[in-house]
Amino acid sequence: MGGRRFSLDWLGAIPFLAYVAAFLILPSAIVGVGAFLDANNSFTLDNFVHLSRSYIVTSTIETTFVSAVTALLGASLGALLSYAIVTGSPNGLLRRLVVSASGVLAQFGGVTLAFAFIASIGPAGFVYLFAQSHGVDYYAHGIWLFDLPGLNLVYLYFQIPLMVLVFLPALDGIKPQWREAAESLGGNTWHYWRHIAGPLLFPAFLGAVLLLFANSFSAYATANALINQGQPMLSQQIAGALSSEVGAYEPGFAKAIAIQMIVIVTVVTVLYTVLQRRTSRWL
Repeated sequence: MGGRRFSLDWLGAIPFLAYVAAFLILPSAIVGVGAFLDANNSFTLDNFVHLSRSYIVTSTIETTFVSAVTALLGASLGALLSYAIVTGSPNGLLRRLVVSASGVLAQFGGVTLAFAFIASIGPAGFVYLFAQSHGVDYYAHGIWLFDLPGLNLVYLYFQIPLMVLVFLPALDGIKPQWREAAESLGGNTWHYWRHIAGPLLFPAFLGAVLLLFANSFSAYATANALINQGQPMLSQQIAGALSSEVGAYEPGFAKAIAIQMIVIVTVVTVLYTVLQRRTSRWL
């Protein structure tokens, strides 16, 4: 009989699907179910009601603020660095070095990153001691490294390289012929960026900002190693609810906070995907 043959091409995706199921879908399902259970494993909505606690609202605002600031600054500085790379030779040594370094630094985080900043620019770091010996005391008004301003600086360390990796393909997609066409029609540099390159790159830039926001919003280890007083980040509040030193052990509440973070990151990721699809039309 001439029926359609069953394709076995999907078998190659089994390892990936198994990985996603074991390390993404299953943990998310466990968190989702646990958020609706109390200490006696009975159904409850109190865990989500507790999200209105003042310190959770404050942590949500501060986490959003840090994520937005580092995303915007990281995207802006990373875009400028990407543009500087694109204007050079596509096979040049500078481009290869910057791209390779960005691939490494974008994944450099956690306790190691926090320690690197503490050991370098911290109150006992060699950079601070050197600057202080030359009359420069950038901690004269307080040790800001162990507060939100310091966290913003540390997050930029991996946000800028990530922006380079994400935004560089969009800049590579800009064809030189478009600028030549604009100049042949009497346009200048401002007209080119205002009416051609700018509108084309804006969706990619905005999508990269959203990606950087999600990257910062979900970070935990770096913030926890750098700021161990007050727990200003939402991810730290989850850890606090799971390992409270004052007996306030609330696993269901911790899972409700996690659901809140998952929803925010999911919305941002969906918006990023939509913008990437729009960008891919001309790349």
